Amino acid sequence: MPTILEVESSLTDRYQTTVPETVRRALQLGKRDKIHYTIRPSGEVMLTRAKASDGDDPVLVQFLDFLARDIANHPERLEPVDAGLVQRLESLVIGVKVDLDAALSASDE
Repeated sequence: MPTILEVESSLTDRYQTTVPETVRRALQLGKRDKIHYTIRPSGEVMLTRAKASDGDDPVLVQFLDFLARDIANHPERLEPVDAGLVQRLESLVIGVKVDLDAALSASDE
């Protein structure tokens, strides 16, 4: 019979918790991995490692992780965006409508 491990964690005032190390190891979770919750009618909740969707780009995820680490380690390097640059960017997209939910086209239309 397999050994059953039981661990606990506490909720913060914002209903957040830390996933205990034994659970992270068992699910092979790393930073930014997602957790899938299955809630059974009995009230039991099963946690599993969420499968990466086809839309997840591993290179982009690594780059975003790099940026997050760099910002956390060197907040003094952050600079505000110049208002003139914001105005210039806004002028470039006046009248451009984008459907963020639409699939990207593979053709060069």
